[in-house]
Amino acid sequence: MLTIIIIAVISLVSVIAFSNRTLFHKWLFSPYLINEKHQWHRFFTHMFLHADFMHLLFNMFTLFFFGRFVEAVFLRDFGEKGILLYILFFLVSGFCAGVPAYYKHKENFTYSAVGASGAVSAVLFASILFDPLSKIYIFLIPIGIPAFIFGPVFLYFSARMSKKGTDNVAHDTHFWGSVFGFLFPLALNYKYIIVFFEKITNAF
Repeated sequence: MLTIIIIAVISLVSVIAFSNRTLFHKWLFSPYLINEKHQWHRFFTHMFLHADFMHLLFNMFTLFFFGRFVEAVFLRDFGEKGILLYILFFLVSGFCAGVPAYYKHKENFTYSAVGASGAVSAVLFASILFDPLSKIYIFLIPIGIPAFIFGPVFLYFSARMSKKGTDNVAHDTHFWGSVFGFLFPLALNYKYIIVFFEKITNAF
């Protein structure tokens, strides 16, 4: 239910901001303005904005399929605290995913970014930690890729594309969001990593 609420809120704000450019520019991620004007809210508010409908749909589609599972694990393992932990996880993921980009671009007044990709990547990688044998499907590829294989490949791709910097995709945000998403649950319960490797080894 929390995942559905998060999707609804992000979708509503994003759609409003499509036509409200004042809101869009006040909330987008701008390392330069954060550094110069101390507008710290941008670390969080940019997660509720998207460049266009396709950007929004892709992120919310991914969050829908993986977020409900991660939410269920949090609630199963932490009871009532799981609700707050899941919300905290999502928000802090988006923040942490943007920190490297902040230090990289804080002197660059032309750089800006929007989207929940960092937090969504974190949710995706938390699901990989919890269920490494699940299958992840990529558009136009009919064969599911085992999650524990998809994870390293995705990290390599994101790191490589981030260094190239040849497109407008925040690959560094995807990378660090993914890393945080895998590590955050381990900070709550280190035994997740034991179960992670047990599931993989038992499958072979």
